[in-house]
Amino acid sequence: MRRVCSFVFWLSLGCLSTQGAKITDFYDIETITPPCLLMERYGKAGTQADGLDFMPDGRLVACFVGGEVFTLDPKTGKWKLFADGLHTPLGVVAVNNREVMVSQRPELTLLKDSDGDGDADEYSVFSDDFGVSGNYHEFHFGPVRDKDGNFYVALGTASSGADVRFEKRGKFDKRSYLQRMYASVPYRGWVCQVTSKGKFIPWASGLRTPNGLGFDLEGNLFVSDNQGDWVGTSKLHHIEKGKFYGHAASLLWKEDWKEGRPVDLPVPALDGMRETAAILFPHGSMSNSPSQPLVDSTKGKFGPFAGQMFIGEMNKGRIMRVITEKVRGKIQGACLPFFDGNGLATGNNRLVFSPDGKSLWVGHSTHGWAGNQGIQKITW
Repeated sequence: MRRVCSFVFWLSLGCLSTQGAKITDFYDIETITPPCLLMERYGKAGTQADGLDFMPDGRLVACFVGGEVFTLDPKTGKWKLFADGLHTPLGVVAVNNREVMVSQRPELTLLKDSDGDGDADEYSVFSDDFGVSGNYHEFHFGPVRDKDGNFYVALGTASSGADVRFEKRGKFDKRSYLQRMYASVPYRGWVCQVTSKGKFIPWASGLRTPNGLGFDLEGNLFVSDNQGDWVGTSKLHHIEKGKFYGHAASLLWKEDWKEGRPVDLPVPALDGMRETAAILFPHGSMSNSPSQPLVDSTKGKFGPFAGQMFIGEMNKGRIMRVITEKVRGKIQGACLPFFDGNGLATGNNRLVFSPDGKSLWVGHSTHGWAGNQGIQKITW
C-alpha cells in the first residue's frame, strides 16, 4: 500500500502545473521564531543562519552571522546561547551533546560544554593550517563529517574587488594576486580534509566559491560551486582526492606546481586537467548561487525522495532536488525545483533534517547579496 501511495504522490508532484496543485498541498512550511538576543543586538539582519545541525538529544544547534551559536529545544521553542564571539561562522557539526565543531573565518573550532550547563566554556583550535590574507571573500565553508570521523571544509578564493591586509597568515604569493578571484595564500579554492585527530590534508583543487558540502548515501563527497570566472554556470562536483575542478587560481598551491601564473594557462590546457561536474545548474532559470547539498536519508519519512539530494539556492525562494546515477564510472545527474516560493524565503543557505526525518530545517542568509534571514521548517 505504501508503494502505491508513493507512486501516486510522485505523479501528483509531476502534475502540479497541470492540475493546479501546489507543493504546500503536500508540505507545510513554518517560520521559526529567532533568538531574542539577536533581535536585541542587531535586529532582523542578525538572524541570518549559516549553520544547522541536531544534537543526539534532539536540540537544534545553529550559528548566526554575528558570531553566535545557539541551541534550540524544539519541544519548548526556547533558545539558549551556547557560544559567542566567532568570526563569520559558516557551518556547524554537533559532535555530541556537549561538543560542537564550527568553521569560522580563521579556523575550525571545537566548542566544548565541559560542565554540562548548556554553555560552551572551552574554545579550542582544531585546525588552522591554511592561509588568511584578510580579503573579505575568503570564506571558510563546511564542515561536514564522514563515517570515519574526518571533517571536510572548503576555502573560498579572494575577490579582486578588495585588497589584502598588511598582516597575513601563511605564505603570500603574488602570482595569483588581484587576478579576478585569486588565491594568494594557501589553500584558497581547495577542499581539505581534517582528520579526526586534527591533521590538515589538502584534498582537491579548482573551486571558486564552494558554498556547500555534503555526502550521498554511499559516502561520496559533493561540493557546490558558484558561477563566475572560470565557472560558466554554477555546478555540483563529486569531489575526489587529488582532482582539479576547473578554477585556475588554486593551482598555485599544488605541491608540484611549476607552471608560473595559473591565469596564463591556455584554456585547452585547463580543460585537459579538470574533472567535469556531476550537475550543471542552468544560470538564471535554475540557480545562480547553489548552497549546501543534503541527501535524503529519511527512508521515506520526508516523501518519496529517499537517496536523492536537496540543495539550497540563495537568489530565489527555492530548494532544488538532484537525482544522480553513475555512468561509466562517473557520477552525473539532473536537477529540478523541489520547493519553489509558496512561503519559502530566499537565501536558502543551510539544510538539515530533524531527528525524526519528517522535517527539513532551512537556514537563510544574505552576506550582503541576495537572500534573507531566519530559519524555516518544511514538514511532509
